[in-house]
Amino acid sequence: MASYRLEHIEELEAESIFVLREAFAQFDNPCILFSGGKDSIVVTHLAAKAFAPAKIPFTLVHIDTGHNFKETLEFRDQLIQKLGVQLVVGSVQSSINQGKATDETGMYASRNKAQIPTLLDTLEKHQFDAALGGARRDEEKSRAKERFFSHRDEFGQWDPKNQRPELWTLYNGKKNFGEHFRVFPISNWTEMDIWQYIKKENIQLPSLYFSHEREVVRRGNTILAHSPFIQLKADETVTKETIRFRTIGDLTITGAIESNASTIDDIILEVAAARDTERGNRADDQRSEAAMEERKREGYF
Repeated sequence: MASYRLEHIEELEAESIFVLREAFAQFDNPCILFSGGKDSIVVTHLAAKAFAPAKIPFTLVHIDTGHNFKETLEFRDQLIQKLGVQLVVGSVQSSINQGKATDETGMYASRNKAQIPTLLDTLEKHQFDAALGGARRDEEKSRAKERFFSHRDEFGQWDPKNQRPELWTLYNGKKNFGEHFRVFPISNWTEMDIWQYIKKENIQLPSLYFSHEREVVRRGNTILAHSPFIQLKADETVTKETIRFRTIGDLTITGAIESNASTIDDIILEVAAARDTERGNRADDQRSEAAMEERKREGYF
C-alpha cells in the first residue's frame, strides 16, 4: 500500500510539473495566486521543483483582505524571503476605499466577494495573462467543472459551458486581447494526496494547520476564530478550545475543527476518517448551494 501511494503521488507530481511548464511556455506573464494555504504552498513547492536549479519564474500574488490570520502573513513573508521571488499584494481595503468594492456589515459580514474586483484589478495592473491557483476538483462541485487551463473573458468572468477540451494532455492557452486564464496544476489531487505529498517532501506549513488552543466562537455548525472582525450575537460566547484548520481563508469565514492532531501523521489519519469535505464548514460556502460557482462566474479564484 505504501509503495502504491508513493507511485500515485509521484504521478500526480509529474502531471502538475508538466502543467506548470506548459503555463510558463504558453503565457507571457503568468503568476501564482498565493493565499498562504496548504494548496498554494504545494503549488509553489512544485514550481520550485519544476524549474530548479533556477528560481521560480512566476510572481506570487496575494489578495490581502485585511482579515487574514497573522500566522498566514508571517509564513508568507518568510517563504518569499526564502525563495527570493517577487510578491505582489492586492489590497481589498484599497478597493473599498476607492469605491470598487463594498465592505459588508452585520453578523455574517465577509470580504470574500470584495476580493473579486481586487484580484481582477491586480491582474490587469501587472498584465498577468495567467493566474496559477491551488484549487482542486474534490474541494467543491463547481471546482470539478474546471479544466487545467480555465479561460476567463475580458471581464474576468468564467463560463463553465465554455471550457476547452483537454485531450492527450494538450492544453489550449490561446486568448484574445484582454482575456486571461486561470491554471490549476493540482486539479486531480485530493486532500489526502496533498497531505501525503507534504509528508513526503517535508513541506513547511503555517501553524494553523496543527492542533492549538484558540479563542473561538461557535456559530451554528461552524467554529470561528474569535477576532475583532466578528460581531457576536447576543447568545454567543467566546470560549477557548483545542482546534486546527483544514483550510485557511479569512478569519471571518474559515471554520475550524476540534482536533488534537499535532503532527502530519496525525492529520493524515484524521483526514482518512473524515466524512465531511474540508470546505464543509466554510461560512462563505454556506450562503447558498451555488455560492462558490456564483463567485467564480464573477471572477473569483
